[in-house]
This record gives sequence, structure tokens and C-alpha cells, in this order.
Amino acid sequence: MSAEQFRAYGKQVVDWIADYLAGIESYPVRAPVHPGDIRARLPSSAPEHGEPWDRIQADVDRVIMPGVTHWQHPGFFAYFPANASGPAILGELLSAGLGAQGMLWETGPACTELESVVVDWLAELLGLPAWWRTDGPGGGVIQDSASSAALVALVAALWRAGRVDAGRTACTVYVSAQTHSSMAKAARIAGVTTSNLRTVDVDPDTLAMRPEHLEELVAADVAAGAVPTMVCATIGTTSTTAIDPVGALGEVCRRHGVWLHVDAAYAGVAAVCPELRWINDGAAEYADSYVTDPHKWLLTNFDCSVLWVADREPLVEALSILPEYLRNPATDSGEVIDYRDWQVPLGRRFRALKLWMVMRWYGAEGLRSHVRRCVELAGELARLAGSDDGFTVYEHHPFGLVCFRPIWPGTAEAAADEATAELLRRLNDSGAVYLSHTTVAGRTVLRFAVGSPATGSEHVRAAWQRVVAEYRAMRPGVSG
Repeated sequence: MSAEQFRAYGKQVVDWIADYLAGIESYPVRAPVHPGDIRARLPSSAPEHGEPWDRIQADVDRVIMPGVTHWQHPGFFAYFPANASGPAILGELLSAGLGAQGMLWETGPACTELESVVVDWLAELLGLPAWWRTDGPGGGVIQDSASSAALVALVAALWRAGRVDAGRTACTVYVSAQTHSSMAKAARIAGVTTSNLRTVDVDPDTLAMRPEHLEELVAADVAAGAVPTMVCATIGTTSTTAIDPVGALGEVCRRHGVWLHVDAAYAGVAAVCPELRWINDGAAEYADSYVTDPHKWLLTNFDCSVLWVADREPLVEALSILPEYLRNPATDSGEVIDYRDWQVPLGRRFRALKLWMVMRWYGAEGLRSHVRRCVELAGELARLAGSDDGFTVYEHHPFGLVCFRPIWPGTAEAAADEATAELLRRLNDSGAVYLSHTTVAGRTVLRFAVGSPATGSEHVRAAWQRVVAEYRAMRPGVSG
């Protein structure tokens, strides 16, 4: 493809994306396809000869678009948001165009130094401690996801515990039933046996990890000759956005020399708003590592997850392997960061560009406005649900997520859960909205997560009207 061809077709693609975002409400939120539908529309082999761009672009509309679930749709309320914005998309385009390989400072000076700056900027915006900055003993790095951040944090914790090259059969990791599954996967990848993954009890009302039970488990493991290695505390769990008492958990970790990893993948960015910085109480004092995802709720398209460590030494020592073909004067000088030593893969994309562009385009004020608007819209949904005696609202909803459960009078619990699942199916099959579910105290609960920049009050109200309409259709005789 020549430069002129790229210019012409590139303009077509940008126009296509702009038209798509402007008209996204015309699509069903969830892809109305069945397994195998998209594959059936594609040839079984790659083309022998190149095809014209117009034909390729036409097949995006014909083949690909019917199978796309539209995460930027104003009716998307499932899971957590995966924000994309104009500045982020343009930053991604520039990153792809430059094709920079930022594994070493030497191979990408701008890639490395811009990343150091933007993670420091973000730490300041979130009110995180100064020693987590890259010009201090700690520092930040952009990972592809909080799952990768959990893995590298665990490897660093194992290194600090002296267990990277030693047997790990004695190493123990502590989670709760509400902890994201990525931590259990990280333990499995890192060689910590499943039998050494401890589940700490949660408070039955708040679903937050209980520090006193953590103390009991750690003390018992120490007495049995085990090596307590990591505790994963969560700020904003995936199911309900429960918040673990990080300070109290940190005190237990400090007494026993255990690494404290804080998973704030979704909720951490909320701390751009000073009134929400209470969520990080205890993290500055006790956390050894902390992760949050701008690609969820901070207008930066996937993938962009920021991990900070209070002390970079165990992370870098655990992950640094320097073959001769990577040696260079800058690395040998010790004056630069080589981010290859802060992650599992060697290669790395120029992710900092899109986060930098988002932060510059919106500014701190714009980022706060986005978060506050989503919190306000979630509050509106909670009020609507709370005023309807056909639903129970779970009261903890400080962010953009509201959990609620329809009431099925005279129905056994199992049948009620089946009815709730059927209600969810009907809602999602409508194409107008997309919600997801979880379980709380064994009961099926609906999750309504507000996060799309395109979502407004009118979309929240329309979504709730549809929930009520489907619910009433399943309960004949129920009045408003």
C-alpha cells in the first residue's frame, strides 16, 4: 500500500469510524448472532491474490458488523465499561503508524519517557503517594490488563520472599470469594499450587474481606511452616464494587511481611474526583503494588492498565534477564528505565500515546466530569429501582454500578433465580439494552453499569422502563 493509497483509504476508515460512533444507537447493543455465524460467512482459506480495499471495507459491513457487540453504545450496561474516545482512538492510530517497539529505552526513548511522565501524572491526579512516582523508589508502568499486573506483582512478591527460583509449595496467596479470578490464574501461572490459595471470609453485608480472618489464616500458615507471600485486596470488586478495608488488611500484611497487592481495576480511576479519594484509604500507607485501568472508565480504549509499585527493586530483579543482544550503553549506564523488565513479554506497544492524548484533551476537569456524570446516572437508576416495590436494590453503589434483584412473590428461591435469568435474557435479546448478572448470598442479581460517554439520563430512564415492562410482562396482573 503506497502512501497515497494509505492516505485515501485511511480517510475512508476515519470517516467510517466517525459515522459509526455518531450512529451507534442504530445498532442492537449485543450482537444478534449464534456461535459459528461469522465463521460461516468467511472463506475457508486466505485469498491467493490481494483484493481491493473497497471490497475489504464492504466485508467489514457485511461480515464483521453483524457480529459486533457495541461496547460504546449508550444502552451498554453490562460488565464494566470499556471506554473509547476520539483522542484515544487517534492516539492508537499514531501508535500503530509509528510502529515503535518500546522494550528498551534505546529502542524507544520517547515511548519510555512519555510513559514515565503519564503514569506520574495519573498518580498525582488520583492522589497516590509521591514514592510511587518513577523518580522515586517505586514507579508505574502500563500493562495490557489488570490480569497481567496481578501476575507480575505476584512474581515480584515471590522474589521478595526469596521464592522465585526456590520451590513454591510453601507459598500462600490470600484472596476472598469476591476477588477477581485473575489472581487465582496468576497464582497458577506463577507456580503457586491451588491448595495454597487461601480464601478469606467476607462480611456478609458489605462483602468486604475480613481482616481478623486474614490474621487467623496467616498466623496458622506461619505456624505450619508456610510462607505467606501475597494478599490481594480489592477496591471495587467485579460483582458489586465492594471495597476491602485496605488499611486493616495492610496492618496484617506488615506484621507478617506479606506483599499487599491492591486491585482497583475498575474503581481506582474514580479517585480523580477528590470527593472519592476515600476509596484509597490505607493504600498509600500499606500497598506494595496497586493497579487501575484507564481502559475501563477513563476514556482510554483497551488496552491500558497502570500498575504502580512502592519499591521497583523486587519487580525489576525478578523480571530482568539481559542477553548480549539487548545490551546497549543506555541500559549499562543504569540511568534509564527499560520497561521490558516490568512486564512478562519482551516487546511492548506505545500505549502511553493514547493515555497522554486523553489526559491532554479532557484535562483533569474533563476526566472528573465524566466520572461524576456516570456516578450521578447510576444514582438516578438506583432511585428509580428503589421507588419500585417490585425490586430490591443493593445499597452499596458509590460508583457507576447498581445491583438490583426483581422480586417474585410466592416463588421458591431457585425458581426466582430462574425467572431473573429469564428476565435478563429477554432484556438482552431486545437489542436495546445489555446488562449482566452476578450472585450475592447465593441469589441471582442484575448488574447495571453506567460508563459509556454516550449514555445520558434519557438512556438510563429508557433502560429502566424496559426492565419494568419486561418484568411486568412476566408477572401478569402486576400494576405500576
